[in-house]
Amino acid sequence: MGFSVSGSAAIIFVGMFIAFGMWHTAAANSFEQVADAESAQSDAAVERQNTAVSIASATYDADAEELTVAVDNAGASQLRLSTTDILVDGTYETGWPDTATVAGEGDTDLWLSGERLTATVAATSQPDRVKVVTESGVADTAGVTAP
Repeated sequence: MGFSVSGSAAIIFVGMFIAFGMWHTAAANSFEQVADAESAQSDAAVERQNTAVSIASATYDADAEELTVAVDNAGASQLRLSTTDILVDGTYETGWPDTATVAGEGDTDLWLSGERLTATVAATSQPDRVKVVTESGVADTAGVTAP
């Protein structure tokens, strides 16, 4: 056996070593990303289980042309107004967080467990229903009443 056999065997082993190193790096990164995604999904599931909202009232005032919605945070998790959505008859409402109050306070974005959110939405006619959706997707729907 001359140098050509030993040299070619060395080149093959070095190539295999480099290929394994590249495969291992890619596989390790992929497994880490999958583990991170599973952890994030588990955290989101716990968040959904700890979140509950309940619409206490949805009242339309024809004279003021506005809908007032009172919603209780009945879950264990804290919520934010900026990530909470209100839909009136299926139409997404904007601007309501600027005038909303939480437990009587108007200058807050935080909505803690046991507190009541009161939001006012402009409406030219009486809507049929209102839906409040939290960041985690937990929602409550209620019919609208006149005072």
